[in-house]
Amino acid sequence: MSVDAIDVIRAKRDGVELTPEQIRWVIRSYTDGTIPDEQVSALLMAVFFRGMTPAELTAWTRAMIDSGVRKDLSPLGRPTADKHSTGGVGDKITLPLAPLVAACGVAVPQLSGRGLGHTGGTLDKLEAIPGWRADVGEADYLRQLREVGAVVCAAGNDLAPADKKLYALRDVTGTVESIPLIASSIMSKKIAEGADALVLDVKTGSGAFMKDVDSSRELARTMVGLGEAAGVRTVALVTAMDRPLGRAAGNAVEVAESVEVLAGGGPADVVELTLALAREMLATAGRDDVDPAEALRDGRAMDVWRRMIAAQGGDPDAPLPTPAERHVVTAPATGTLTRLDAYALGVAAWRLGAGRSRKEDPVSGAAGVVWTAGVGEQVTAGQPLLELHTDDADRIPRALEALEGAVGVDTGDEPLPLVLDRITA
Repeated sequence: MSVDAIDVIRAKRDGVELTPEQIRWVIRSYTDGTIPDEQVSALLMAVFFRGMTPAELTAWTRAMIDSGVRKDLSPLGRPTADKHSTGGVGDKITLPLAPLVAACGVAVPQLSGRGLGHTGGTLDKLEAIPGWRADVGEADYLRQLREVGAVVCAAGNDLAPADKKLYALRDVTGTVESIPLIASSIMSKKIAEGADALVLDVKTGSGAFMKDVDSSRELARTMVGLGEAAGVRTVALVTAMDRPLGRAAGNAVEVAESVEVLAGGGPADVVELTLALAREMLATAGRDDVDPAEALRDGRAMDVWRRMIAAQGGDPDAPLPTPAERHVVTAPATGTLTRLDAYALGVAAWRLGAGRSRKEDPVSGAAGVVWTAGVGEQVTAGQPLLELHTDDADRIPRALEALEGAVGVDTGDEPLPLVLDRITA
């Protein structure tokens, strides 16, 4: 059939449901450069205001998947499961989770990204390990999945290339905050990865992309529906991001904390969420007969971590980067720590050098923030509470500005439960 870009824009602008043929034509034509940015920008803005029907969203996501390849992991001969987090502060869960699930017999093909703004990127964290490389060729990728059971690496350009172009356009046209566009962006890449099962960690709160629980639930339901429609067994947990996870936000500091978890220690909330997601991944992949807590206790998860890091050129025994400058922030009062704002800590870590404003910006492996107490714990006025790490002392004043009002003692604030909801098809 003949499709005209202006007709498609007008239809969506006026609330008319687009046909699968129109959607496939738009995605294919934009990917190959046939239609220009300005027309797709207009369509994205129409979607932003009009939304998408379930049929439109399914067709849109399928077209994005079909713009590239969909990996076939069946030759591995074992179940596969992936996990995706919508992003947060101190969210290092992928690091202990991937080797833990692999130690339980389910292969984990984890294609991850880099941080932008206040949320950290998994690849940035791992690149703090000397020698570790994010780029893995296809043959090495499959070999590592067979021999180690887990790989965390950068996605190639062959997975949903339409999403890369559309995301860049959304970023400069004010159309990022659209649940259909967010869901299709995430799920097109995750479905194309080829895993049998997918567990989504949808964050909610000040440090998350979705600030309120209802929006987070809507995003979770939308993504679960897309996964199931594509034949991927999908479950979502809605989890708290009103306070940061663990006791560290940054790069090397989060790697160190992840290793503590794999060694059987670590902060209680990181351990709790890692085990909750591991159980969901194992159950969704058909291995709910395995207890991931046992794999943490007996060292199997740590063994897989060491092999996973070494397989990508990293030295699991090498010292991690340390900062040139440190600055301590003390507790403002004595009492119960009732607020430790995730967004503020994320911005502080970003300003210290742990994150980037543009995709091409470098990050510091040593930069970040660590804290000595979590929400709900007792603190004493004047005790060291936060420690800022940076390679550049000139960054500290702006990081301190971000932390103004971030800490509260006996304020009456009620923290969210760590896991708020479980969403299935």
